[in-house]
Amino acid sequence: MSAEPKATLEQLLQHLGFTATVEEHQLEDGILLNVKTDDSGRLIGRQGQTLADLQYITNRLLFQRDNHAAKVTVDVGGYRSQAREALIKRAQEAAEKVRRWGDVVELEPLNAFDRRIVHTALKDDPAVETHSVEVDGTDKKAILLRPRR
Repeated sequence: MSAEPKATLEQLLQHLGFTATVEEHQLEDGILLNVKTDDSGRLIGRQGQTLADLQYITNRLLFQRDNHAAKVTVDVGGYRSQAREALIKRAQEAAEKVRRWGDVVELEPLNAFDRRIVHTALKDDPAVETHSVEVDGTDKKAILLRPRR
């Protein structure tokens, strides 16, 4: 496999039997590889799990060749950006409940990537603080939103 991100992902997709084109975009903190395919549902998977696995494998292949390689984010048809916006909206709605009623609100269990999005989205809110808490039986953690003390 090539050490170039775009070529690596294209070869991986080809080995997996997908017909797709890959566009490469530079980001502040790495590279975005946007995949365009007619079979996007299979590549995204349930709750984006297949997409997350594809991103993990791509990064592992790149780091194996060059441990200074830029971190790659893999997206399929804009799925990640849409999911990110929906997650931020849910977090902001939960924060509004905390501000309005003073109650603790718990968001569903999230992976580390999604938790970071929520914590970052609410970090400057003067009335709300966020905390990740373990969820039994899963490797994910839930986020608790509570009034800032």
